[in-house]
Amino acid sequence: MTGRVKLQVLVSAVKQDVSTMAERMHIESDAIIINQTDHFGYEEYTHAGRRIQCYAFQEKGVGLSRNNALLRAEGDIVLFSDEDVVYDKGYEKRVLDAFEAHPEADLLLFNVRVGEARATYYTKAYHRVHIWNAGRYPTYSFAARREKLHAAHITFSLLFGGGAKYSNGEDSLFLKDCLKYGLVVYAVPVEIGAEQERESTWFHGYTDKFFLDRGVLYHFLYGGLAYLMAVRFIMAHGSVMCTEIPRKNALALMRKGIKSVEGL
Repeated sequence: MTGRVKLQVLVSAVKQDVSTMAERMHIESDAIIINQTDHFGYEEYTHAGRRIQCYAFQEKGVGLSRNNALLRAEGDIVLFSDEDVVYDKGYEKRVLDAFEAHPEADLLLFNVRVGEARATYYTKAYHRVHIWNAGRYPTYSFAARREKLHAAHITFSLLFGGGAKYSNGEDSLFLKDCLKYGLVVYAVPVEIGAEQERESTWFHGYTDKFFLDRGVLYHFLYGGLAYLMAVRFIMAHGSVMCTEIPRKNALALMRKGIKSVEGL
């Protein structure tokens, strides 16, 4: 891409010292940091010659945080991020080069290294993303053409994710909306950074709430196919997830979650 095309990283953070975040995350591009904290505020500084805008909000929820960043974004390409991602040197060029190489894509999903226990995907070959394979990609792998998102009025769910009523799933719902409104999504075998291991803000084991929330998520993801997809999920992951709660009970909890929001 030409030098006029700008990449902007959109960071969701919780109670962070934003003055050192760009350095800690090895940010080499412009960035917007949304910090969920106990006050409202704004500060701005330059890091590596790039503009870092920092907003402090009292409102909680990762979906709201990401929407606040997207609302204020100006970059041609936006790369969603979390406070615990550390970028590789040269990530900006890799992202922009990938979009230049694939003008057919509205969103590209990149590889970010994670610990083995949290690994849900690793892209080895360029491929199209559809609704049936969209559920394993985390938000920090997403980069998008900003104007495409704005034209389709796509935002993150306020019901799912850290700080919301239901636990994770805002990333899958975001991709579903992108696909629903005709945006073209591909995954690319390009690494851009690594996630630093930390205690999860939402995962507290495979509890009753985990399976209930998963059922609610499947209702919004799959509609009338939600229960069949729940059966598939338990069959595929039960050996790991159902060591304390039997598979039959876990499936019943997912079904309860599905039914709790039917009609919405």
